[in-house]
Amino acid sequence: MNKTYHFSFLLHQLKLFFKVELLFLLLLSMTRIYLFVRYGTDAKYTFSELANTFFLGLRLDISALGYTFAMPVVVLFLMWIFRLRFLNGVVNSFFKFYFFLIFLILSALIIADIGYFSFFGDHVTIMVFGVFDDDTKALFEIAQKNYNLWLYGLLGALYLGAGYFAIAKFIKDKKNVMHKDWNFFMQGGFFLALVLVVFLAIRGSVGLFPLAVYIPEVSTDPLVNKLPQNAVHAMIKAQDEYQKSKNGNYDLIKMSGYSGKMPEAFRVLLGKKEINEKDLLSNIVYETPKDSYLEKNHPNVVLQVVESFGMPILSYQSESFDIMRSLKKHFMEDTVFTNFISVSNGTIVDLEPLMLNIIARPNSTPFGQSKYLNTSFSQASARVYQKAGYETCFVYGGDLSWRNVGKFFSRQGFDHVYGKADIVATLHLDEKKVSHDWGVYDKYLHQFILAKLKEAKKPQLIVVMTTNNHPPYKLDVNYASKNLVFSEDLKKHLVGDLALGHQRFQDYQYALDMVGQFMDAIKSSSLKDNTVVAITGDNNTVEGGMHYDDYYTQTKRIPFYIYVPSALKHKFDGADMKLAGSHQDIFPTLYNLTLSNVKYTAIGTNLLDKNRLHCGFNDEAVIVANDGGFKAGHPNTPLQKECDAQYKAGLAVTEFLIKSQK
Repeated sequence: MNKTYHFSFLLHQLKLFFKVELLFLLLLSMTRIYLFVRYGTDAKYTFSELANTFFLGLRLDISALGYTFAMPVVVLFLMWIFRLRFLNGVVNSFFKFYFFLIFLILSALIIADIGYFSFFGDHVTIMVFGVFDDDTKALFEIAQKNYNLWLYGLLGALYLGAGYFAIAKFIKDKKNVMHKDWNFFMQGGFFLALVLVVFLAIRGSVGLFPLAVYIPEVSTDPLVNKLPQNAVHAMIKAQDEYQKSKNGNYDLIKMSGYSGKMPEAFRVLLGKKEINEKDLLSNIVYETPKDSYLEKNHPNVVLQVVESFGMPILSYQSESFDIMRSLKKHFMEDTVFTNFISVSNGTIVDLEPLMLNIIARPNSTPFGQSKYLNTSFSQASARVYQKAGYETCFVYGGDLSWRNVGKFFSRQGFDHVYGKADIVATLHLDEKKVSHDWGVYDKYLHQFILAKLKEAKKPQLIVVMTTNNHPPYKLDVNYASKNLVFSEDLKKHLVGDLALGHQRFQDYQYALDMVGQFMDAIKSSSLKDNTVVAITGDNNTVEGGMHYDDYYTQTKRIPFYIYVPSALKHKFDGADMKLAGSHQDIFPTLYNLTLSNVKYTAIGTNLLDKNRLHCGFNDEAVIVANDGGFKAGHPNTPLQKECDAQYKAGLAVTEFLIKSQK
């Protein structure tokens, strides 16, 4: 084979490989169209914005696929420069396998991304790696109960077979290769130009940053802004963040813009010019007011964190859609902060900041699954009550091995950490009859808490995490659920299968009804006079299953409910229930309601303090001010600008506090 024909053969192979890349490009583009059609019905955009969205998405797809095309280019270039003609016979077979492997990986990433988007309303983030830390058996059970795995397996096999057939057909070797009469310099120039084109395709930009590093916004609509991203770049970014967090290369102070400027971060967070620069942490040490009643009467404090208890669905509460059941009257009788959001979108990433009085750190692994597993944080919420003479308990309805909650929380000021096994043993239950895939039914969890309160010899702090209202949405056979009729307005705001949605909301109803019955038991006993109960959610996981009229204001909303004995109700005089807040504000508020003359360290604020700026922060760059929600970095009002600045400063102070631990 002469040199010119060898080049012609390689050029022909490039053309065949390029056809396969076009197939992959089509696959990514169809995914984007699917997400737009499925979730973009309420999106607000102009034609120009939509055109820019899909064009930007096309550039990102080409950038991702540039990596897969780089290897064939390098191999063929080496075959040309070193005249490796003996490889001509195997190059086609090798790349048939190579591109099928790419097809497998790409398909897996797309499926994972679509699944993640359907649940969280976003492309995959660092939270996707929590799958490896979750209860694998329970996850498999969920998949079995929610999906026909045999059918999906058959469809998957057919899909992969079709993909292999298409790839094999595209790169089918043809004997009649058109002869290209190019001299050596033209051939070299072609490969040089090809390498440059592939490099620019991967980079996606000729600017300062590669396109995947800095994806510009194309619209004010959140959904439209998410569309350009693809599964490949999203997973690469998530993996990079996961590795940085695991390896200790996580620098939140630098990310927040406060490297070498920590005093300024404290000033912005506190809204004060004069601070103690010699001992920065002393600036976030507070003291509850002296209260003669609380000095003589130490109320029990119960904080219930209800799985997936989001606020938006509660707006559809009615007689025909009675999702709140027995909890409804308590929400009407007592105090509820409604402009409240979760600090994150995952249970463990919400619980830890709540327990540690800090803001959730974005793109970071949970403390209990990091180098901080054995760290006893000095500012932990339970430790404040422990020092005040309380017996402190953390009660989780599931297994304590989940996300290392047993190990981590036992070091955060809790005298006792109870899980599913403790509840079953204490109440002498049949585990199989009282359990679902993630733990015991909430009914039995509440029975355990009530028994603890009634038998207590010391004032109690009990923090509870429920496990119902979680896929696969299995109800206690002894529970009589109430029919839920979807209004036309609700149907318009729901995404996906209505039958599965109905099953989901029945479990939601059960979880709220059980909390309501717990409150019934509190108020109908002597506990009503010496127990403060707070109820909130870990996050709003209905987020991915609904459309929202105001995405940033509504999507992360959870309630913060508080019941106090009549002797403490005066503390709410003049309080504004529409103040913005999030998980880091819960314990500072409870401290001031229940403890006298006690010091505590916190990033969050007491919601009853009228002299502080109140904002809600979620680690997915969602901030809520008293006048509405917005994306971090994009405030619309003077008040939102203050909250935006406070968020960045709060992140820096959070990291400073964490790194100060010994």
